[in-house]
Amino acid sequence: PDRLSFAHRSELRQAKRIVVKLGSAVVTRGDECGLALGRLASIVEQVAMLQNQGREMMIVTSGAVAFGKQRLRHEILLSQSVRQALHSGHNQLKDMSLPVLEARACAAAGQSGLMALYEAMFTQYSTCTAQVLVTNLDFHDDEKRQNLNSTLQELLRMNIVPIINTNDAVVPPPEPNSDLQGVNVISIKDNDSLAARLAVEMKADLLIALSDVEGLYDSPPGTDDAKFIDIFYPGDQQSITYGTKSRVGIGGMEAKVKAALWALQGGTSVVIANGTNPKVTGHVITDIVEGKKVGTFFSEIKPAGPTVEQQTEMSRNSGRTLASLHPDQRSEIICHLAELLTERQEEILAANKMDMDLAVNAAMLNRLSLSPAKLNSLAIGLRQISVAAQDSVGRVLRRTRVAHNLELEQVTVPIGVLLVIFEARPDCLPQVSALAIASGNALLLKGGKEAANTNHVLHKLTQEALSMHGVKEAVQLVSTREEVEDLCRLDKMIDLIVPRGSSQLVRDIQRAAKGIPVLGHSEGICHVYVDANASIDKVLKIVRDSKCDYPAACNAMETLLIHRDILRTPLFDQIIDMLRTEIHAGPRFASYLTFSPSEAKSLRTEYGDLECCMEVVDSMQEAVDHIHKYGSSHTDVIITENEDTAEQFLQQLDSACVFWNASSRFADGYRFGLGAEVGISTARIHARGPVGLEGLLTTKWVLRGDGHTVADFSEHGTMKYLHENQPVGQPLAGQRDSN
Repeated sequence: PDRLSFAHRSELRQAKRIVVKLGSAVVTRGDECGLALGRLASIVEQVAMLQNQGREMMIVTSGAVAFGKQRLRHEILLSQSVRQALHSGHNQLKDMSLPVLEARACAAAGQSGLMALYEAMFTQYSTCTAQVLVTNLDFHDDEKRQNLNSTLQELLRMNIVPIINTNDAVVPPPEPNSDLQGVNVISIKDNDSLAARLAVEMKADLLIALSDVEGLYDSPPGTDDAKFIDIFYPGDQQSITYGTKSRVGIGGMEAKVKAALWALQGGTSVVIANGTNPKVTGHVITDIVEGKKVGTFFSEIKPAGPTVEQQTEMSRNSGRTLASLHPDQRSEIICHLAELLTERQEEILAANKMDMDLAVNAAMLNRLSLSPAKLNSLAIGLRQISVAAQDSVGRVLRRTRVAHNLELEQVTVPIGVLLVIFEARPDCLPQVSALAIASGNALLLKGGKEAANTNHVLHKLTQEALSMHGVKEAVQLVSTREEVEDLCRLDKMIDLIVPRGSSQLVRDIQRAAKGIPVLGHSEGICHVYVDANASIDKVLKIVRDSKCDYPAACNAMETLLIHRDILRTPLFDQIIDMLRTEIHAGPRFASYLTFSPSEAKSLRTEYGDLECCMEVVDSMQEAVDHIHKYGSSHTDVIITENEDTAEQFLQQLDSACVFWNASSRFADGYRFGLGAEVGISTARIHARGPVGLEGLLTTKWVLRGDGHTVADFSEHGTMKYLHENQPVGQPLAGQRDSN
């Protein structure tokens, strides 16, 4: 064709002329009689919105037959009951049966109603529509085809949405398999092929075909091994087996694929998606146009590397082998990676320079830059992790003799597949890789594009180290243009997501990750409470360190709570004088002051800079209540010389880290002696506070019996055991501890 279809989903945003095809299953109700009004309304809303953005929208719709069927059925039943009433004195009619209706008659009766409905809906969005009826012949006759083309061009020019339908009142009944003979001959047996024909004829950029299936699977959906196909290439056709047709309508999946490939050859991009799912119907069309991963996208260009789904599969399989290696072998891999970081320093720094040359500002440069010193300290950190790896997977946490010859153990095991999403810092990659290797987890890495060159080299070195024990694929770097939101949809493949970056990144991931646990925290609103019995010296040191050491850190102080008795004392003046930062007064604090610093817009703010909120409380108890109401359960501190007050604070406060007379900046994996830190979690289950290697492990129960012991539950719900004297089964090698 003289036009090329889009190669990537992200390019769909550029689509100007779009054909939306609505299959019978989308337009009609579940009983195949009458229209699904809610669905139709939300589709109309999206089409109108895109039209108002300046795009040229066309709709190819089914539904006339169903609309007519309901109307005629109602008519006939009504006239039957009238006749029955008239003839009731004579021969009574037998049970009124539902009439069998002829499709063409239904179409004739439903066409005007369907159109009136579209018109009424589009009018609500100040959008004008026009009806265009076509038949097969209109495409075979050159003159008619040109007339159709110029009519549609004229309508689009006038900002009108053409609504196109086959003229079902005159079409012959469908012939089996006469769908698309050859490449250039296409019959219009159903609206899929009509939409494809029309999209190519009108040089549309995108055809969105909505039906009642999510998209394309490599075998009929519902079968055990059916895998969803995110991107389909013309060459992949052999790998598909087709099932049956849609609930209504005559276009089976095979017809849809043929029509889609036909449109693709003509230069129109195609997405086949589900228009009947109530959770997504309200934004399915706009999501597709925004390039989100919805449905199956047909592309002429096959990417060089594997898809992200294939990468996840590869890492899972290789990760299982990694988990079964001896701890010494996992340590060797990490030590080898540490060596490579220093040996191949020049290669790493050359790639890093390429990234730094493209950096937009100083803050970005700071986060991106690697130096020989940084690489050396990374290597030292990795060697520490390699020591910890000796004792992580397969550690026996508890052992119980459940009965004679029945031994139960709880053993540490990897979580499975981790997805770590990190922003600009490339030093994160070897660190996280080492933690995953030490804990026997498969790893999917998604780095920021700012550090693409550095990440690429560091990942290559990681795979080189993994190769020494044949587990090269266990750590994968996602380099496709995958949106974070799309990665979060892989809930059947990924077991844990660890975001490393801004609170905004974490919030976005927590929102997108439906069904996958996220390890981390979206806010670090840390409080320091200065009690009435605090030492001046300690207050000044702790407050200065908590706020000013690194104001952007998640464990930096954001709110300073002071006991009322400290107001107007020398200590208070010294605190104000020392902070000299921008202080935002809480409502109570503001009421005590004649001059007032700017009032805090919210008591739940993470400033991340040299500014903080200050508020006054009457007691330690009030400080605890304030923190529970406005804090983020991250890290909170009390400064006092009164041991009872301190102990009450530590006991009552429900945060991941609670400190007495210590800076909030101590909330850190390195300071806690955990080695490298995976992140800080404010969740309540699995891991909480700074998370080290332990946080990447879970447990399983292993029971070893002799085959002669059976469990028997008595009436009282307690278990009694029946057993015979048999020797204990042999323990699993490498899975027992020394005691």
